[in-house]
Amino acid sequence: MGLKMAGNLGSTKLKRPNKSNAMQNYDALPAALRRWVAQAALPWSAKSCHKIWSRSHARGETLQNILIRLDRAEQRALARDRRLRQI
Repeated sequence: MGLKMAGNLGSTKLKRPNKSNAMQNYDALPAALRRWVAQAALPWSAKSCHKIWSRSHARGETLQNILIRLDRAEQRALARDRRLRQI
């Protein structure tokens, strides 16, 4: 799994997360979720990722399914960003 970290700081039309306590919030995430955030193409907030994680986990989804759900959410966000750039 290659790191995409350099790409997640690029220009985007999507709202940027609030930077207050960003590292503390990131450090509090489960290890698998921290790994996902580290390779994400977008600068996800710990709060938004944890929301998806928590809901999926509460439904009893497997780790693999939760990571797939996060990937799909990111793909939707990237598609939304592409549409906004065309405006």
